[in-house]
Amino acid sequence: MKSIEQVKQDVCATIDSKGSQIGEIGEKIRLNPELGFKEFQTAKVVADVMSSFSIPHQTELAVTGVKGVIKGSKPGPTIALMGELDSLLVADHPQANPETGAAHACGHNAQIAGMLGAMIGISESGAMENLAGTIVFFAVPAEEYVEVEYRMGQVRQGNIGFLGGKPELIRLGHFDDVDMAMMIHTHSRTDLSKVIMGTSSNGCVVKLVKYIGKAAHAGVAPGMGINALNAANIAINAIHAQRETFKDQDTIRVHPIITKGGELVNVVPAEVRMESYVRGKSSAAIMDADMKVNRALRAGAMAIGATVSIETLPGYLPLNNDSALSEIFKQNSVSLLGEDQFLEGGHGTGSTDMGDISQIMPALHPGVGGAKGVAHSADFQIEDPELAYLVPGKLLAMSAIDLLYDKAEKGNDLLKNHTPQMSKQQYLDLQNQIFQIETYDGHNNKSEFSTFRDRSKNNFT
Repeated sequence: MKSIEQVKQDVCATIDSKGSQIGEIGEKIRLNPELGFKEFQTAKVVADVMSSFSIPHQTELAVTGVKGVIKGSKPGPTIALMGELDSLLVADHPQANPETGAAHACGHNAQIAGMLGAMIGISESGAMENLAGTIVFFAVPAEEYVEVEYRMGQVRQGNIGFLGGKPELIRLGHFDDVDMAMMIHTHSRTDLSKVIMGTSSNGCVVKLVKYIGKAAHAGVAPGMGINALNAANIAINAIHAQRETFKDQDTIRVHPIITKGGELVNVVPAEVRMESYVRGKSSAAIMDADMKVNRALRAGAMAIGATVSIETLPGYLPLNNDSALSEIFKQNSVSLLGEDQFLEGGHGTGSTDMGDISQIMPALHPGVGGAKGVAHSADFQIEDPELAYLVPGKLLAMSAIDLLYDKAEKGNDLLKNHTPQMSKQQYLDLQNQIFQIETYDGHNNKSEFSTFRDRSKNNFT
């Protein structure tokens, strides 16, 4: 039996020897971006690579997910190494799809390359002969919470149940055989270390808001109308007035946008649509801020005499990186890159559906560099392909080896000492409870409540 150090060296050497191929995978995906639950070509790239290395795999999980599995020489825990298939909507990005506006402005292409790099390194080096348990290589869909109305349409049609990829995979049972999970996010902070390890990040709920007023000629008879755009503007300002009540330690973020502002310039706007996230460090903080946002949304309708429909949708739960996984990843990062290239961060105010995974099992979501520019913007680009595409594969593989080496002592100890925040059923119950629709009549100051699940049974559209 090889030493653990030799197994890691062999895997890293294999990744280096396949570096050109791994880099080509990352670049091919980068230049062909697809949006969530529509990543059919990207999923095919993943499946083709798995087939070429004889990795047994499943496809079309939660629409586009791809799940490869390799087993060790002895029984043991199962760890999932993951990458995300989807891109963002950044229409002015140089590599944006001209038809959809999709662009890889967040580095998910590097995640897939890194995950597949770990798979290639582990499978081709023969590392599994020295490991106990199972490694799942999981390409997951739809992490970016975009095209909300489209996704709600898919929910209404019964094609999906949740609006994010990992929540949907949890719902469908595709994580039932996984004990712990890891993935790496690309970061573009060239002023910081190559590896950043935070402790946690915000969760969120998502709002779909529709104001209904009354159309009228904007020049001749504006008084005959009810201006839904004015109601929305009042609501946005009322949300701003709430910001001083948000506690600093709760790291609340609310950022509404208007997605429809009216029909014609000479018609009083009769329908206005908004979207927003309500983010926070804990579920309690999110719910408190969400209550205040709902109050502000009603205020806009009351002031103008409009009606507002407020759909609250489950977003993502707060991320909590497992401390034992963090320590293993840190040691491998320091070993590979040096102590000066590892930075221990704190709490992040973005959101990820890796938070949902972290609520039900040990999970890890660090960042590795290799990009430049501002994430989610037109100037985000891969600057250092080796760091972006190869290093994540090495770090994922090295950490998996630590957990599963020999009889998987570290992995078994980690699971023994970990207490999940909730069971899968508790998670599903919580997420389903968040689905709620409030219809508020601002003229009569009356609200009606229903859940989407209730109304969908009656062909709600």
